Amino acid sequence: MTTPIREPRQLSPEKGAAILAGGMQEFLAHGYAATSMDRVAAAAGVSKATVYSHFQDKEGLFTALIEQLVQYKFRSLFGNALETSQPEPRIFLRELAHRVLDMGANEPQFLNFMRLILGESGRFPELARAFVRNIEKTSFRMLRQYLESCPQLKLADPEATARIFIGALVHYLIIQEMLHGKDIVPMESDRLIDNLVEAIVSD
Repeated sequence: MTTPIREPRQLSPEKGAAILAGGMQEFLAHGYAATSMDRVAAAAGVSKATVYSHFQDKEGLFTALIEQLVQYKFRSLFGNALETSQPEPRIFLRELAHRVLDMGANEPQFLNFMRLILGESGRFPELARAFVRNIEKTSFRMLRQYLESCPQLKLADPEATARIFIGALVHYLIIQEMLHGKDIVPMESDRLIDNLVEAIVSD
């Protein structure tokens, strides 16, 4: 008598979303090291077995949160800015910069998650690597491809230019928003954006 082949268990998208939400809540509240899968299961309202059936381990869950946050946020930022087939560079870069800085200023969960990754990067470098890999796949790659499609800019190194552009915005968010620099060395976002765009787009 042959043993019947058991079909693989179908994962529930609703439970997966609940686990991600519970994981985000617990990681932000307790940090990576102090968060257990038991805590995540309780926050998500599911069993620990269900958590493990969706995500292999805690690192896998955290990496999934990185992918969800980074890819969703940055793809939406670029997608909205690229609503026209080939926007004019000055308009595109200015709109993109505003969207990135607005996201940082108006979405505390994103900044808190950034704080968590930076704070845990020493003890758990693979978490930081996962974040950088996802940034590379979204913001750097998409901006580089856009810059390469604009020969009128006459850029010697579109990839380096993309990194300078994104790097300046991230630096602004870290200093002004995360490290409370706006109380010590305040700078208006429009001033940064105007000079950053003009450094890339020259008539």
